[in-house]
This record gives sequence, structure tokens and C-alpha cells, in this order.
Amino acid sequence: MRIDQVKLRHYRNYDECTLAFPDNINVFIGKNAQGKTNLLEALYLAILGKSYRSAHDEELIQFVQEQCMVRLDISLYDAQHEITLQFRRGQKKEISLDQDTIRQNQLIGLFHAVLFSPDDLYLLKGAPAERRRFLDIEISQISPVYYKQLLHYNRIVLQRNTLLKNIREKKASESLLIPWDENLAEIGSYLVYKRLYTIQKLALLAREMHEQLTGCAEKLVVTYIQHGHEDAILSDDRVVIAQWLKNKLIESHEKDIWRGSTSVGPHRDDLGFTINSIDTKTYGSQGQQRTAILSLKLAELEYIKVETGEYPFLLLDDVMSELDMNRRSYLLEFIKNRIQTFITATDESDFPKNHFGKVYTIEQGRVK
Repeated sequence: MRIDQVKLRHYRNYDECTLAFPDNINVFIGKNAQGKTNLLEALYLAILGKSYRSAHDEELIQFVQEQCMVRLDISLYDAQHEITLQFRRGQKKEISLDQDTIRQNQLIGLFHAVLFSPDDLYLLKGAPAERRRFLDIEISQISPVYYKQLLHYNRIVLQRNTLLKNIREKKASESLLIPWDENLAEIGSYLVYKRLYTIQKLALLAREMHEQLTGCAEKLVVTYIQHGHEDAILSDDRVVIAQWLKNKLIESHEKDIWRGSTSVGPHRDDLGFTINSIDTKTYGSQGQQRTAILSLKLAELEYIKVETGEYPFLLLDDVMSELDMNRRSYLLEFIKNRIQTFITATDESDFPKNHFGKVYTIEQGRVK
């Protein structure tokens, strides 16, 4: 899998830009606010159909323009593909694959990318929603069915929450919750089942990466934490998971009605990280936390390779300066001649002096 070319028109601070890429490492050097991250965002946008920086598509359009375009040419199994996204003010974005119009959910899972940004370095310290989002993106790229079920589940949670508020305001009967509980438990059990399977694979790979980064001095353990089930061993039997969820939803009726929100389910679950049996989120040093996240990102690459037969594209957004020399060297050695990688940085000295890829300079939306 290879990105051959990107073409931008009126995108962010790019008026017109066409770039062809080699197979290996591509480094974009420039001062802040010159367009490095915009370029990386465009690659991610074309692969997954949505930005990782903005929830509003109109922000992607140049200030003085009414529309913008991003096009990516990708090679996969000796076949050529073209992804085009068109954005117009006041309208929904248009996505086409090989000139056929598709929906965003049809794009998910066709091509794969792993993003590593400075925000990821705070993944352990952040809210559980960030860790769930990380896991959901990972699984969705491997399983489009999971992505569709996740969207369906989220809609059901919103609808159940509306019903809870109506019951609280005496506008509906509590008995109406039963079918929603059953539906939520059925779809939720599928999400939990897929998450458990993925975490088992990722955790093993992350532990191996972490041992190499620390010279086997530290043991990283990543676990799935089911809200309301923290102190018990989780079952990987979907029927058992569904029954547990249904029981917990029924038990939570009174609390949920009072709050007007659903208190149990995969939308409340979390990931746990320990190093040598110590909670890394709470007690780990900054260096340990960064090593754990780097291990997790490298595990992502290997997991996607195992599941799909192809390495994903790797997008490194201004993280090299955040890593010390040892972690930086390990990362570059890991990806060299193996994974097509796109890196943004402000300082070329963050990289080895010997030739390792193609270096571009970006200034005010112009690439050299």
C-alpha cells in the first residue's frame, strides 16, 4: 500500500499543491503555522474521510474561497485508486473513489493509517473518551462492520437518554426502557467482544515493543476496563457479555432516570495501563508514559499488518522533538524501509544526518 500523490486546491493555507511521494520516509520541515500539519491532515482526511483536527468541514476551505478539494492517488495490490473529497460552504462534503460517489462509512476500512501526534502523548492522562476513540478508530479500520455497529449503538444511547428524560418528567413509562435495554445490550456486547479481541492482540504486541525499548527492564500491561465490572475477570463470551449488560442496564434504571443518561455500556468503558504492576496513568513518570504510548503506536502498525497483510501509512505529526534520542532512533529504525511514513518537524536536527528519506521544506503553504 503506497500513497503515490496528493493534490490540494484551496485547502487550508494551500492554494494549489501537487506532490508525488517515494515509498519510504517523507519529512516535512518548516516553522510553525506554515502548513506542515495541514498537509498531514489532508492525507488522514482522504484515508478516513474526516479530519483529526476539526469537526467542521468548512474550516478546511481557504478563507477567501467557496470550496476546496483533496485528492489522493493510492496503490494497493498493484491496483491504482483515486480518492477525492470536495468541500463546499453550506453543503455536505462529497467523497468519490475511482470517480464513483461513496459515503464516508464506505471509505472506512479500505485503506489504513496510524496517526501519532503530540496529543497522543497525553493519551494516558486524558479522559477515558480519548482512549475509547483510539480503540474505536483502530478497530473500525480493520472492521467496517464494527464502525457501522458503533454508529448504531451511539444512536440508541442518544434515543434511550431522551426516553430517560421523558420518564423523569413523567411523560413516559419506565416499562418502555426494556426493549431499549435489550437492543443496547445486544449491540453493546458485539462492541465489547471486538474490543476485547483487539486489546488482547494489541497488548501482546505493545508488551514486546516496550520490552525492546526498555531493555526488558519494564513490563507493560494493557487491559480493557468494563465500567461497573472493574474488579472482576471479563468474559470473552458474547452471550455472557450481553446478559451482563442487560442486567446492569435494568439495575441502573433509577439512577439513569434521575441523571437522564445511560450509565453503563461500552460508551463508558476504558483502557488500563500498568508498568511493572504500577498504574501508569497515575504513578508513571513522563518518560514511562511516553514509552508506553510509543509502544502502543508501534503495536498498532504491527496489528494492522497482521490483520490485513499490509502495513498502514504512518503519519507522525510533530512528535520527534517530544521523544528523547533513544526513542526517536528506535522509531526511525523500526519504520525504515518498512512503512511509508510522513513526518512533520520544525528542526531537521531531530533526524540522523545520513540519508534516510526525502526532505521537503514548507513555507507559507509552498513546498520545496
